Amino acid sequence: WLAELGPMFFSLKDSLKTRGERARKETSERSTMEEEMRLAQEKLNRMKEEANAAGSTPSIRNRIVTPFNRIQTASTPKRNTPF
Repeated sequence: WLAELGPMFFSLKDSLKTRGERARKETSERSTMEEEMRLAQEKLNRMKEEANAAGSTPSIRNRIVTPFNRIQTASTPKRNTPF
């Protein structure tokens, strides 16, 4: 039970000895995260550009032709509710 409830009552001390070490670690982690975000943003921008280049051709929407030139649309199914 102590393993489950221990963190509610006790806290573990960080292994870093000084504030300076902690600050250096935080700045290095922050710079690593910023670099990862920059790379992810560049990748996202490249994917968007590729999608725009591939999708720049005008798309023609195909219409379903039915007798009497009525356009077939999706209709709502009838509900069979007894009243």
